[in-house]
Amino acid sequence: MGKKSKGGSNLGRQLIKDRFGHTPRRKVDNDTMLHTTELQDGYDWGRLNLSSVTEESSFNAFLRTAELAGTEFQAEKLNITFVNPKQRVGLLSKTQEQQMHKKHAEHVDQLKIPRRPKWNKETSAEDLERAENEAFLNWRRDLAMLQEDEEILMTPYEKNLEFWRQLWRVVERSDVVVQIVDARNPLLFRSVDLEKYVKEVDSNKLNMILVNKSDLLTLEQRQHWAQYFDSEGIRTAFYSATLVEEELKREAEAAKLAAESPSSALELKQLREAAEDIQQSLDAVEHTLEAIESKIKPKATPSKSEVKLPRLPGDKNSAHLLSRTELIDFLRHIYTGPRHTKQHVTIGMVGYPNVGKSSTINSLMTVKKVSVSATPGKTKRFQTLFLDNDILLCDCPGLVMPSFVLTKADMLLNGILPIDQMRDHVPAVNLLCERIPRHVLEDKYGIVIAKPPEGEDPDRPPFSEELLLAYGYNRGFMTSNGQPDQARSARYVLKDYVNGKLLFALGPPSVVQSEYHTFPERQRKPLEESQLPGQQQRAMRINKSTSKELDQQFFSAQPSVAHVKGRTNFPHVRLANDGTLVAGDAGPAAKPWRNVKKERREKLRKKFSHLDEH
Repeated sequence: MGKKSKGGSNLGRQLIKDRFGHTPRRKVDNDTMLHTTELQDGYDWGRLNLSSVTEESSFNAFLRTAELAGTEFQAEKLNITFVNPKQRVGLLSKTQEQQMHKKHAEHVDQLKIPRRPKWNKETSAEDLERAENEAFLNWRRDLAMLQEDEEILMTPYEKNLEFWRQLWRVVERSDVVVQIVDARNPLLFRSVDLEKYVKEVDSNKLNMILVNKSDLLTLEQRQHWAQYFDSEGIRTAFYSATLVEEELKREAEAAKLAAESPSSALELKQLREAAEDIQQSLDAVEHTLEAIESKIKPKATPSKSEVKLPRLPGDKNSAHLLSRTELIDFLRHIYTGPRHTKQHVTIGMVGYPNVGKSSTINSLMTVKKVSVSATPGKTKRFQTLFLDNDILLCDCPGLVMPSFVLTKADMLLNGILPIDQMRDHVPAVNLLCERIPRHVLEDKYGIVIAKPPEGEDPDRPPFSEELLLAYGYNRGFMTSNGQPDQARSARYVLKDYVNGKLLFALGPPSVVQSEYHTFPERQRKPLEESQLPGQQQRAMRINKSTSKELDQQFFSAQPSVAHVKGRTNFPHVRLANDGTLVAGDAGPAAKPWRNVKKERREKLRKKFSHLDEH
């Protein structure tokens, strides 16, 4: 075999060095973080580009348009904002809220819904579609200008023209347009411009508001709203689809039990026969009374419907919570004008998602006819359902109409934005803590929220982190590093608020809010934070060390040797009788590290375990 060359064995190493080892790296002057286009690397980024472009992607088209418009884009880095949890993050101050309410009152006339352009039988489909698209674009442009110029936050209104076309069709063919609103904040879900548009289409049409979830309100609160809508001149009815559905379930269960046991079925049959006999006798007495009244007052004979239903058009709104049969009678007799279809009255049902529109229709029909969803877009087309021979329900897809709001947290708490798609939970939970008192939260969840530290207002509402730390630890929602999971806890708490388990209702403008909605007194005996386990106390705190612990740690430390009489840390130095320092023998004591057993090596996670505590 021939002798190997000297350079042959170093070939691989030399290739690695050439590739990775000694290549000069480009360094930016002054160690600044500049964009690639700002480096003087020999390429002229601003030179004229003469290459022909016939097709380009949407991103390149965007950059080219920006270049034509003279707009520059620069990369921003290190723009990190540190958020202090001890403040009202994402909420407006009292002064800012007053300013926004003033702006809302000034521009309430500009809060409109899109109108359908005028058309007749001679208008072609293409011309009508073109006019609708143009009117819709103008409407969106006006709302965008209002948001940008006045810096007003609005609900994420529907931007698909097809959904608004369904609304136009529902309004055109309905005799009564019913807006279904949430009883906890009716004004947010009410569209005044929709009522104007209904009258623009036909002055004979009737507007009505159905306040759903009214079981969450007291009789006094419903009376306030009935008086307010009386002053606004609009018919109002109070209803609860949840209560009706629960009643229907109980009736179905009772019927099932009656079918299974013949003896109970026989008793039920006897009760029904007795009830029918009583009803017949009451009808006979009623006819006798009507005959007597007709003889006494022949000109003022009320009809049978007026005797049973005092809540007719022209009467004042009633705060009574209607049942299913009462609401059907109410819808049957509320409209007396010319009908779109002579055989029946058409009731158009319009409302936001998550206000209970589909649940209301299902409770009236006693069976599930409409799919229920809190997300807009579940119902694609309007549906017609016969409630009775003379009542036709026209269900419109759920529409988010333009409305003024203060913050996105307000939209989350009102169920307009889905909680599962929430990115930032801190503002919404802060707003919830301002609306729901501390003792109500503690009674509801059986938790102890950390008290404000020294120097802060003891009566202030808890911050979001204080509530979520206590709730997450109590429910066992922990992250991988042993801390309470605040994001998961926030979703549970916010859903309890939206579902009404944490109740807060806004009153009409004419009533003071503190008088309209009052909270119950504390039910549980208050617990002091010191009575809880130490681990739970540390998990509940935002600051892991309190002022009391800092004082104890400071004063319990050993003082310096300069203030100690007697032996010091220098054993080979002693104090003479005359007060001078005398050095002793520099023997073994002079080197204290000798003959000492070395420390045993300990695992670092055990050595620093105190740092991992909550």
